[in-house]
Amino acid sequence: MIHIGRCVLRHLFLTAATALIALAPTAAQAKGDPVIAKAIADPARSEANRARDIYRHPVETLAFFEVKPGQTVIEYYPGGGWYTEILAPALRGKGRYVAMPPSSERGLAAVKTMLDKNKERFGDVEVYPFSATAPLTFPAGTADRVLTFRNVHNLLMQGEDVAAKAFADFYAALKPGGILGVTDHRLPETMDSALEKKSGYIKKSTVVRLATAAGFKLMGESQVNSNPKDTHDWPEGVWTLPPTFRLGDVDRAKYQAIGESDRMTLKFVKPAK
Repeated sequence: MIHIGRCVLRHLFLTAATALIALAPTAAQAKGDPVIAKAIADPARSEANRARDIYRHPVETLAFFEVKPGQTVIEYYPGGGWYTEILAPALRGKGRYVAMPPSSERGLAAVKTMLDKNKERFGDVEVYPFSATAPLTFPAGTADRVLTFRNVHNLLMQGEDVAAKAFADFYAALKPGGILGVTDHRLPETMDSALEKKSGYIKKSTVVRLATAAGFKLMGESQVNSNPKDTHDWPEGVWTLPPTFRLGDVDRAKYQAIGESDRMTLKFVKPAK
């Protein structure tokens, strides 16, 4: 039998406890800024969007990305406006919310329609479209945050060059010390990378590679949007799961019980010069 002295045990215990405290977010960090928290709790948000908070964890996610009033925050491709409904009201009069949709006619028109429908709550949101072939139109070096939610896989499916151009634009738009926040459907590193082209899932290493090539440094990772029930191998990729349910009523209860996809949540920084 191996005997370990009390002092050694006490040292090991304190070391482990210190490590756990360092890794665990404080209650204040998890709650985030009170203005952002108030926008998330606002009953004016649509019921459909509020119902997805249990999967998207906006309080913890935005706290992890260190989003606060007074900042200039760009959201790449707001889509239907799930995060716009939180960010635009929270930053209105207390910073700037900027939408960066793709410059395609369909993508740009959809985002502008969404913003116009909500103009009373959102105010006049600035729109700077992203182009895979044209230079960045947003004033370089002026954004505090660039956020993108479940969009990197779409960029990669359009081609490696398109994804690389997007990350280069994100980098150019940010101030030195500015943060890029990324969430996306996670493909385990052990699975075939070819699935990134068709499943909607993408590897963390791929996101890190794209970000690093643009000049970013990985600052941290949160598991707040992880889902251990997701096995990442569905017949219609990530779109098998809610909210898309691409298989319709086939095994719908099964996929509902799994919930939305397993997601990585990564924070990158543009190094200060």
